[in-house]
Amino acid sequence: MEEEKKEMTFSELIDTIAEGKGISRDSVLAALKEAMETSYIKFLKGGDDAIVEAKIIEEEDGSVHATLCQKKKIVKEVEDDYLEISKEDAKEDCLKTIEHLEEEIDYLKRPRGEEKKEKEDLKYLLALVKAEKANIKLNNFYSIYCPLNELTKLTAVSIRTILRNKIGEAERVALYDIYKDHIGEMLTGIVERSDEKGVAIKVGRTVIELNKKDMIGDEYFKPGETIKVYIQEVKSVDVDGVKKGPQIEVTRSSEGFLKRLFEEEIHEIYEGIVIIKGIARIAGLRSKVSVSSMKEDVDPTGACIGQGGSRIQKIVAQLGNSHEKEKIDIIPWSDDPSLYIAESLRPAQVVGVAIKPESEEEGKSAIAIVKDDQYYVALGKKNANIRLAKRLTGYSIEIYEEAKAAEDGIEYETIEDIRARVEEDKRAKERVNYAERSLRLAEEREALRQAEEKEKALQAEEEPIEVKEEVEETPVVVAKPAVTKVKPAKILDEVEPVAEPEPVKEPEPEVKVEVKTTTSLDELEKSLNAKSEKKAETGKKHVTKKEEKRPRKISEKEIAHEKPLEPLANAMPIYTEEELAEVEAEEENEADYYSEEDENLEYEYNDEYDDDAR
Repeated sequence: MEEEKKEMTFSELIDTIAEGKGISRDSVLAALKEAMETSYIKFLKGGDDAIVEAKIIEEEDGSVHATLCQKKKIVKEVEDDYLEISKEDAKEDCLKTIEHLEEEIDYLKRPRGEEKKEKEDLKYLLALVKAEKANIKLNNFYSIYCPLNELTKLTAVSIRTILRNKIGEAERVALYDIYKDHIGEMLTGIVERSDEKGVAIKVGRTVIELNKKDMIGDEYFKPGETIKVYIQEVKSVDVDGVKKGPQIEVTRSSEGFLKRLFEEEIHEIYEGIVIIKGIARIAGLRSKVSVSSMKEDVDPTGACIGQGGSRIQKIVAQLGNSHEKEKIDIIPWSDDPSLYIAESLRPAQVVGVAIKPESEEEGKSAIAIVKDDQYYVALGKKNANIRLAKRLTGYSIEIYEEAKAAEDGIEYETIEDIRARVEEDKRAKERVNYAERSLRLAEEREALRQAEEKEKALQAEEEPIEVKEEVEETPVVVAKPAVTKVKPAKILDEVEPVAEPEPVKEPEPEVKVEVKTTTSLDELEKSLNAKSEKKAETGKKHVTKKEEKRPRKISEKEIAHEKPLEPLANAMPIYTEEELAEVEAEEENEADYYSEEDENLEYEYNDEYDDDAR
């Protein structure tokens, strides 16, 4: 067997009604008390001017006590017994009510079920009447309590009907409070009904009517389809002082609806990087949207159109399911009226613009000159293009063909000159802004520097000055290491040269230089004689350019200028005294036997020696 459903308490019932209707718990209780009071006035049948009061008290244990009473003013002389009562009559009525309630309670000695609840209510009512006995004084109000079980069935039906109406009114008030703060926002609902007059849309707990004039072109919807609408206005409707609920006006044909679609599909607009400066729209035909960028590196028109027109196509797809889609022109906004007018006439190619002087009759007006074949493009279908350009710019624009303008002698500024002037003005503004920013930054840095100096000065005044004793420091003398320079000994050509040792920082020990000759004098003479004989045999048939050269002779002055090398300490002598004497004798006789042939032989020997060295 299924478990029996637990009966809901009074508190749970109130919460369920409040949640289902979307209103507060206090609104439900207020509606119930108002329904009880209205029904009790009818029950008294003495007039609507009776003063009655209904109370609903919830105890901590979950029990609920509801009371109804009529209040009469205590006076000395009663003129209207429906509204007034004397002090004696009030005391008499109070005693009779107490006696009656005690009899009812005594009758319910062992109550069960509903009787038990009734006995608790009677005890609660008896306590209220006894407390009222002490309140019987002149000019006070005496409360005549009525047990709820004494009310007729008609009164209960009346309470239920009035309660339903009051809750419905509270629901409509709650809806108004909700939607009045959402004017200018987008709503998504479900189509419940669609006919020639319009569409009924279910949004939450309410149904909103979308009129045919607020739809885009000849679009149509079927029940169950999802639809987006724009909240244009929310009004509170009162009929004879009774609130009939909010009147929510929604539309799909306004500029606001198109603006919200741009914000949903283009995140640069949602984030505030790209700003929509103006929208002009003829729903179902054409719209123009002017945009500006807050960052120089973001192209506003490119951000709205998207790669390959992907973004603008998503927006156009949501502008109804008419046979002819609405066209959208993205216009770059400019604070220069001439350039703005030229851009607003897209897709027509504007040649130039002439701004007329502003007057009270015409207001702001201008002349736009287009190419001869672009006149009807500038006007657009049903003159939509020129109408939208006027709305977008706020100027009354007159279209002239280029030939007609030349014929009438109209002076105008060409589009190239306009763009160049606007670009120059932009650069000038950037220079001014840069100078202002630089000046502002310099002032901020100077103010910061002064604040830091002031803070340091205050700290210096607060902190005690520490005197440090000066200690004379003994200078440290670092001994420089001695460097011994070794001069190379004088060596003949046939002796291998000895490289000069690199100087070092630290003192070096004594270096013993030992020089060894690679060739003796006897071997050198034999080699020279052999080459001389070979040269004589071969002759001078093949003489190269290299052989024709002669080594430079060293003059006696150069020899005298050179300082003789100092002999190395502990160096081993190269030649003995006898060998040196022989070498000197040979040098003295060298001039006698020196010949050109020997010179050539010596030169040839040197060339070979150089080749081997390479």
